[in-house]
Amino acid sequence: MGDELMDQPGLTTVRFSSADYPEKDRMAVWRDHCCRLLMKLDIESIDGGQLEYSLLARDLPGVRVMSTAMSPVRITRTREYAIDGNADLIFIINQTGKATTSSRGRDVVLNEGDALLMSASDTKTFDRHSYGGSLSFRIPRSILSSMVTYVDDVVMQVIPQNTDALKLLAGYAAPLFNDIALEAPEFQRTAVNHLHDLVALALGAARDVPAGRAIPAARLRMAKSYIAENSNRRELSVGMVAAHLGLTPRNLQRLFETEGTTFSEFLLSQRLSRAHRMLTEPRLAQNPVGAIAYDAGFGDLSYFNRSFKRRFGVTPRDVRNDGTKLLEMSSR
Repeated sequence: MGDELMDQPGLTTVRFSSADYPEKDRMAVWRDHCCRLLMKLDIESIDGGQLEYSLLARDLPGVRVMSTAMSPVRITRTREYAIDGNADLIFIINQTGKATTSSRGRDVVLNEGDALLMSASDTKTFDRHSYGGSLSFRIPRSILSSMVTYVDDVVMQVIPQNTDALKLLAGYAAPLFNDIALEAPEFQRTAVNHLHDLVALALGAARDVPAGRAIPAARLRMAKSYIAENSNRRELSVGMVAAHLGLTPRNLQRLFETEGTTFSEFLLSQRLSRAHRMLTEPRLAQNPVGAIAYDAGFGDLSYFNRSFKRRFGVTPRDVRNDGTKLLEMSSR
C-alpha cells in the first residue's frame, strides 16, 4: 500500500511510487489507496498508456507539503468528496509539463513554473497533459486568511512563473523533506512560518500588491491570527485584541489601515467565512441558521443576513439548502 512512516512525533511521511507495483495493480493502488484515502480525489488515465507516478508527502504543523510526478491523468475532486467539510487552501506550483484545471466556473492553463491557489471545499478537475511534476502546499484556511485579506479573491488566479516568491518557494521546500533538518521542533515552526510568508507573498503578487505589503508586519499577522481563532466570541473587540498584543487600540487600527482595511471589516469577514463553512458542514445540517449565526459570533440575525448576502451574493438559507441537496445526492 505504499510506505507511510512516523519519522518522529508530529511528522508523518508518505511515499508512493508506481515502480513498487506490478503494472496491472498500479492504477488501483494509486486510485484507491493514495488518491481516495490520502487526498480525497478520483484519478483516471487520459491517454490509456502505462501509468507512472511518484509521490512524497509530509505533514508538518500548519502545512502538508507534497511533491508529485505522473504520466497524463485527470484528477477530479467530486461533489462526494467536496462535502467532507475540509476548507483547506492548496497552493500548487506546476514545476514541469503542462496542466489545465477547472473550478469555480474558470478554466486555467498552468505552464511550467506557474502556480495557483485552490480550495479543498470546491469541486474541480486537474488535467496533466504530459508527464510532469508539481509541488503543493496544503494550508489551513485560518492561517492564510489571517495573512492575506479576502484570500478567496485570489483562488483560481494564475501566478506566473517569473514571480520572485515562487523561485524562493521551490528551493525552500526541499529541506522540508529532510529528516535531519527537521529534528528540532523549533526549526519546524520557523520553517513552516517562512513557508506561509512566501505563499502569502506570492498571493500578494497575484493581486499586484507591493512586496512590502504582501506579508503583514509581525504584529498585524499576530492580530489577524488571534482574530481568526477567536472570531466566534461575540465580545471580541479592538480593545481586547490590542490588549492581547500589548498595543493601544489606535495603534492596532493603524496596522489594519496599512492594508486598506479596518479591524471591523476583517472581523466581519472572518465571521462570515466561519458561518459559510458551518452552513455547508453535514454534521451541522440540522442546526437552525440563527444558531449558526450565533455560533459564528453574530448577535443580530438581521445584520448577519444582510452582510452574508452582500458578501456571497446568496442568502444563508440558499447555502444551507444547496448543501442539503448535495448531501442527499451523495447518500443515494
